[in-house]
Parts: sequence; structure tokens; C-alpha cells
Amino acid sequence: MPTNTANNESSILEKEQKRWERFFKTLNSGDFRFGHTSRQLVWKKNKATLWHYPAQTKKYDVPIFIVYSLFNQPTILDFAPGSSVLEGLVNRGYDVYLLDWGIAGYEDKNISIEDYVASYIKKGVQRSLRHSGAEEISVVGYCLGGTLAAMYASIAEEPIKNLVTAAVPIDFSVAASLPENWAEAMLEGNMNLDRFIEVYGLVPPVYVEAMFRSITSPVYNTPYTLLLSRAHDQRFTEKWHRMNTWTKGHVPLTGGAFKQLNEDLFKGNKLVKGEFTIHGKKADLKNIKANLLAVSMKSDNLIPEEQSKPIMDLVSSEDKTFLRIEGGHVNLAMSGKFAGILDDWLSERSTK
Repeated sequence: MPTNTANNESSILEKEQKRWERFFKTLNSGDFRFGHTSRQLVWKKNKATLWHYPAQTKKYDVPIFIVYSLFNQPTILDFAPGSSVLEGLVNRGYDVYLLDWGIAGYEDKNISIEDYVASYIKKGVQRSLRHSGAEEISVVGYCLGGTLAAMYASIAEEPIKNLVTAAVPIDFSVAASLPENWAEAMLEGNMNLDRFIEVYGLVPPVYVEAMFRSITSPVYNTPYTLLLSRAHDQRFTEKWHRMNTWTKGHVPLTGGAFKQLNEDLFKGNKLVKGEFTIHGKKADLKNIKANLLAVSMKSDNLIPEEQSKPIMDLVSSEDKTFLRIEGGHVNLAMSGKFAGILDDWLSERSTK
């Protein structure tokens, strides 16, 4: 018995040692490579790139144009083989175009939200239509990218057949997910960013990351506890590391975009009021007549349903669906299940 006890203690000690070794190895290992799905460069403008992900076997006439958030890199949409939104869509027979904003520099400080809509999204859709030879297109927007996609759809002259907004802020009077003092300052117009933007020209990634950390506080350290508890599982540690790499990959936000986000959306809520303008043209959501799918996540602690759902009453679409599903803000993209959700809805709306 004493020998068996000693052997058991030795085995437990060895397992604990390996667990801690894998824990520290995961924390200190290099970044993962994202982007496994085959793609082709179609167009570039400034820092932005339009990528084409060709269908494995083309089944649908209407291609998909994806607009991601300005705060993060879109690599989460091609997270890993088997859990990639882009891979899932091309495997289901869709041609996909992704507008990658790139990484803004000081020289881009004056680019505003309306510039991104009129000079990037609009031009990107035009290029996608020309490249694909399609007569119509589906526009899919995720997070703040969906806000921009809705703005574009409200002024678009291009043939948009379908519009999908996923975890998208529309009604900015709802700011429950922001730290209370930030939300109050934004809504009451007491957040003066002029001096900050004058100095930096843009919002550095470290400040963007701090904002999102403050939103998820005090549970930010939970992922590290979870990693330690499951450090023996190599498959889990690899997935955890991919996710941790992406969450630290925030990109700078131009001063022009941040100012407009603060003044026209948080403070003025102009999109909901039909008062937001894009280079002099009113971006009224009632102009949208495309088929609409709005997706909200039940456990989204960043964009609550109350921020997303108002689009249903603001558009003029006859065919519109609101879908509330399980999961959090990022789960929709990193699990790859978003591809299945899109396919279920788009399949019967993507033929001539």
C-alpha cells in the first residue's frame, strides 16, 4: 500500500507539473497564423484590401460582401479550419468578398465614418459586382461593421438583394454595455476628445483594448483561470491561444471616425432619427428595401438586443427576420456556426 500511495502521489505530481508547463508555454508561445481559406486580392484602397474567397463549387448567383468592425481585424471570421465562417460559406457554394480595413496610421486621422461608407464600402461593392459579374449582391455586416453596412444600404444605388446585420449597434441611446461613466459622458456630450485626437490623430489599440476590457470587467481574468484548469488538453489550449491572440489584435481607430461615432451616434443617435448624413446624402434606414436578417446574441455583453432590434421597425423591407440565438458577441464568429445561419436564410434568397 505505501508503494502504491507513493506511485499515485508521483503520478499526480507529474500531471500537475505538465499542466503548469503547458499553461506557461501557451501564455508565452508565438502568435497563431489566421487565414486558412483560399483567397485572391481584388482591390486595394489606402490601407484597405478587398479579398475574394471563391466558392468551392458555386451554387448561388448572389455573392456575399462582408463588412467587419473598425475595432478589430477580421481574422476571427477565418478562425481555424473547421470553425471558419469564410470556409463554411465557400464550402456551401457562395462566392464571398471581405473588406479588410487594414491598420490605420496617423496620416489617416481625418477619415470619418461617412468616408468609410462612401469611399470604401460603396467602391468595394462596386468592385465585387464587377469582379463576380453578378446582377445583385448580399451585404453582411458584423458589429460596428453592420452599422456601416446599414448606413450604406440606406443610400446605395447598387443592387443589394439581401442585408444581414449581426450583433450590430443601431440605437445608440442604449449604452448599457459601456462603463457607466463612459456611457453618461457620451450620451450627455461631456466627453471632449478634441485634444486627445489632436495629439494622437487616432485612438491607439491600447486604448481600444482598455475600453473592451472595462466592458468585460470583472470577469476578464476568467479565461486565464479556465486555461489553467484545462491546460492538460492540447486541443483546448490551441483554441484558447488563437482566441487570446485575436482579442489582443485591436487596431487603431481614426480620430475622424471616433469623433463622428461620439458626436453623431452616441450623443446624437442620428441613425435612428434619420438624421445621419453621408457626404450630404441622408442615410435614412427607411430607404432600405432589401431582404433583411437581423441577428442578436442572447449572452452578448457588448451589444444588447435593445441596440440591434430597432432596425426591424426602421427599414421598409417586406421580407425581414429577427433571429435571437444562444451565445455571446464573439461566439457567433469564432465557432463558424454563423455560416450555417447565413446559409439557412440566404440559400432561398441568393438565386436569380
